[in-house]
Amino acid sequence: MYKFEEICELIELVGSSGVASVEMEHAGSRVRIEGRCQVVTAAPIPAQVPASAVGEPTAAAEPQPADAAAATDEEAGLHAVNSPIVGTFYRAPNPDADPYAKVGDYVEKGQTLCIVEAMKLMNEIEADVSGTIVKVLPENAQPVEYDEQLFLVRP
Repeated sequence: MYKFEEICELIELVGSSGVASVEMEHAGSRVRIEGRCQVVTAAPIPAQVPASAVGEPTAAAEPQPADAAAATDEEAGLHAVNSPIVGTFYRAPNPDADPYAKVGDYVEKGQTLCIVEAMKLMNEIEADVSGTIVKVLPENAQPVEYDEQLFLVRP
């Protein structure tokens, strides 16, 4: 059975994360918390134009740096393994153990890649595709959000 403090903590997490809803089952008890989905739009901030430049033609949009374009090409065709929950990302089952998966490892679909701890529950995150780990995005023991990318895998 859930303790009142655990339910309050879960309500706070759902409210602050923007997740639409969370349903959890533990020791025969089930709790479902509906959150509010907020849509946030951002308007571009106009650049300040010096008074001397008024009336002069404006420059075209700045080109992207070469390394940004290379990163986009490099990530094309990669599959992202995302976090199904809000929690803390751990690469290994304990601090002294080797990581479940590291860059260069070939992983099979269903293989455990990491743990995301939420409310003292350790949730094993499995690969949803077979392939080679290209990048591990969060640092160990870093908080992660719902649907945040954890790994990039080349199928």
